[in-house]
Amino acid sequence: MKKSTIRSLAALFLAAGVLISPDVSAQTIERPVKLKDLPKAVQSTAKEQSKGASVRMYLSKETADGTTFYQIALRVSGRDKYVLIDPTGVVVEVVEEIDVASLPPAAMAEIEKHKGGGKIVLVESITKNGGIVAYQARVKSGKKLSEVKVSPAGQLMHLRTLVVTVAR
Repeated sequence: MKKSTIRSLAALFLAAGVLISPDVSAQTIERPVKLKDLPKAVQSTAKEQSKGASVRMYLSKETADGTTFYQIALRVSGRDKYVLIDPTGVVVEVVEEIDVASLPPAAMAEIEKHKGGGKIVLVESITKNGGIVAYQARVKSGKKLSEVKVSPAGQLMHLRTLVVTVAR
């Protein structure tokens, strides 16, 4: 699968709220927003986080209980990065595309165990409170795209099918 296709799928998942799912409500409404329309604290953090990057989009992400989070999609050195910011400007979560070679051995071993005969097409780190809490890999196997999420210690956190391509 070409990188442009992976990026298109990633953008689709981002818009659908799949890529970043903080420990807030599962039901959210996302809306594109402009930087100038974000709260001042969020604007400041967004500017800081986007230094040296190109901004692909800003989203407001409202949870069912009324709390609004803000998500920024960035492109840094040719890689995707997604930053989730709370209303006070605190970074809640960062999902960042990384090299497969940078995975800790235990995480890589667990991903390999669950990829079957598939090919790893994308790997991301998930950071909360300044530390990596998980890695997620997108695996292409035939017409199926799956996600394997593991802890840095190599424990499986979830395994799910994201897309199945239907032949026409």
